[in-house]
Amino acid sequence: MGEYGAVIRACPLFDGIEEGELAEVLGHLGAKERGYPKGSTIFSEGDPVDFFGIVLSGKVQVTRTDYNGNRSILTSIPPSGMFAEAFVSAGLSAFPVDVMAVEDAAVLLIPALGMMAAHAGVGTVDYRLIFNLLRIVSRKNLLLHDKIEVTSKRSTREKLMTYLSLEAKKHGSRSFRIPYDRQALADYLAVDRSGLSAEIGKLCKAGVLECKRENFLLKESGG
Repeated sequence: MGEYGAVIRACPLFDGIEEGELAEVLGHLGAKERGYPKGSTIFSEGDPVDFFGIVLSGKVQVTRTDYNGNRSILTSIPPSGMFAEAFVSAGLSAFPVDVMAVEDAAVLLIPALGMMAAHAGVGTVDYRLIFNLLRIVSRKNLLLHDKIEVTSKRSTREKLMTYLSLEAKKHGSRSFRIPYDRQALADYLAVDRSGLSAEIGKLCKAGVLECKRENFLLKESGG
C-alpha cells in the first residue's frame, strides 16, 4: 500500500477489515494505483464501466454535460472518497458521467470484476466488503437528495443559501470551507457564474454572510 496506506485504510469500503488483511484484499480485488495530472479525464461518458475508484491524493469531480454543452458538477471527492461505485453496483455498461482530476491526483482503481468476485465469495471479508459498499451507495443517495433540494430552488439566491445552509449543518458551524471555487460552485448550483458572484456580493453587503474565496461565514440573520 506504500505511502497511501493510511488513506486506503480510511476509505469506508474497508471498515471493519483488519489492517493485516487489507493488502491481501486489495490483491484479491485487483486494485491498481494510477496517477492523473490536473485537468485530465479518469472516466469519460460512454466509457465501459470496468472500474470504480478511491481517491488517494488530490481531488476528483464527477460531472455531467448536457446536449448544449452546459456542465453540472454532481460531486467533489477528496482523498479516501470513492467514485463510480454506484455504476458498478447498478451493473451499467457505460458511464453516464465524466470523472475528472481537478488537481494532480492519485487514485486506486478497482476492477468491476474484482468486486463481482467478492459478491460471489462466502468469506467474512467478502460479506464485509459488500455491506460497506451498500452503505456507501445508500449514503450517497442521501447526498443526492441534498443536491436535488438545492437545484430545485428557483432563484440563484435561494439555491446559494440552501446550499450554504446545508454545508453549515454538515460542518456543525456557521463558518466553513466549501470544496468549490466560483466557477465550480456555479456549475454545482446550475447557475450563471456572474449572477452567482453578484448575489454573493449582495448578501455580503447586506450582512447575511461573509466570504473569502472558498471560506464562508453565515451570519445569525442569514437564511
